[in-house]
Amino acid sequence: MTMRYFLNLSYRYKIPLWGGILILMSTFAVSTWFMLNRYNQLEAQLAVESEKLGYSLKSNLFSALLRDDVWRAFEIITEASQRGSSDRVLVENIVVVDNAQQVVVATQPRETPMLSELDKLSPEFAEVEKRIRTMSGATSKTIYLPHSKHYYALVPITKDNTILGTLIIVHSKEVFRPLFAESAKEALTVGLLVLAVLLPFNWYWGRRMALPLVQLAERMEQLGKDWPDDLDPSLYIYRDEFGRLFDAYNQLLKDLRGKEALELHMVQSERLAALGQLAAGIAHEINNPLSGMLTAIDTLKFHDDLSPMTNKTITLIERGLMQIKDTVAALLVESKSKSRNLVAQDIDDVLTLISPMGAKKALHIGWHNSLDGETALPATFIRQIMINLLLNAIKAASQQGEVDCDVCISDGHLLISVINNGKMLTPEQISHLFEPFSSLSEGGHGLGLWVTYQIVTQLGGNISVKREHDEHMNFTVRIPLGVQS
Repeated sequence: MTMRYFLNLSYRYKIPLWGGILILMSTFAVSTWFMLNRYNQLEAQLAVESEKLGYSLKSNLFSALLRDDVWRAFEIITEASQRGSSDRVLVENIVVVDNAQQVVVATQPRETPMLSELDKLSPEFAEVEKRIRTMSGATSKTIYLPHSKHYYALVPITKDNTILGTLIIVHSKEVFRPLFAESAKEALTVGLLVLAVLLPFNWYWGRRMALPLVQLAERMEQLGKDWPDDLDPSLYIYRDEFGRLFDAYNQLLKDLRGKEALELHMVQSERLAALGQLAAGIAHEINNPLSGMLTAIDTLKFHDDLSPMTNKTITLIERGLMQIKDTVAALLVESKSKSRNLVAQDIDDVLTLISPMGAKKALHIGWHNSLDGETALPATFIRQIMINLLLNAIKAASQQGEVDCDVCISDGHLLISVINNGKMLTPEQISHLFEPFSSLSEGGHGLGLWVTYQIVTQLGGNISVKREHDEHMNFTVRIPLGVQS
């Protein structure tokens, strides 16, 4: 369960932790190998030192044993034991045995009395005695007995192929304690330095690699629910598999957004086209009886014998029919009507027309007209577009609010921007803004923006709506130059 929990951790923790564990294990393994290698070197060094000591003693001991001078042999090994201990070889005991494996002399006579049989002294000496019997010639040997606290160096006492006995040099393993402790301290110091460098680097690099993966996973989970943000290119700047994966994600997100925008545009275009056909069909059906009724009203008005009440009623009916006619005319907008080219005065005329309505709400109207001379666009339609947008902006603006209009030429297009500080529209409202008889219109039939959309589309342009800092609504029209009926 613990391992499953660990494996389910986020990569932002798992990569640094795995890396840290591997660094710790590697450092421990290297340090252990270093100490074991150092221990083996110490053992080899001890064997060499023992062999040197044995070779320096065996000639003198051979002469003493040959003369059966036990005291001289005792002096030789005592002096060697003291010298060896001062050289940090730590000689604990030196024993001389004859060929019958009896003790001739020793530096520790209480532990190894003279004339004692070697195998009767202790189990360790019994094992040493067996090893001596297996030795051949003048070859020296160092014995490392398992679970023993001593090392035994065996040096035959020979001269001219004559063997008088064996020199046994006993070393205590305590000789390794200070040397091994020093080596362990060095290994520990080096290991800690390695960890101090590698662990922070591993933690930084692990999180540096994991963070892009974490963000990528979080954004992939959002797909289908909401549009996540693009991955910051500076998050991972390298061009390896990770970098290519992040580029592929950003490109996928861009393609999906484009596809959704295209689908929304197609759906909106199909909806508007269907509504336009419906509205046009209704308008044509209304026009025929409407013309007849207006003709009948004109005929009645020429009669002088009508009562005042009848005249008042006819006038009321005529105004209602004229309103219906205006509405029908809006539904049947056509861009094929003849119109002169647009000039700068046409734009300024629009300001004159809408200023009285702006004054009623004490609005500040910002006006920026950059046109100079004649522009190859139908003046009637451009004026109608601007009037519809400005009336809509004035209606939406708050009391003593602001309405800004900017008209200019840029990159072969006429740009019209109308901004107001009125009520902010939601994305859902914006998506249905250019539909006829929209529920968004208050106190009107909602045809102004739909007519504007139709004119802009027929002129080959586009119209967009966006919120700016949740303070202003911006309507922008972009129409290519040279479009003329």
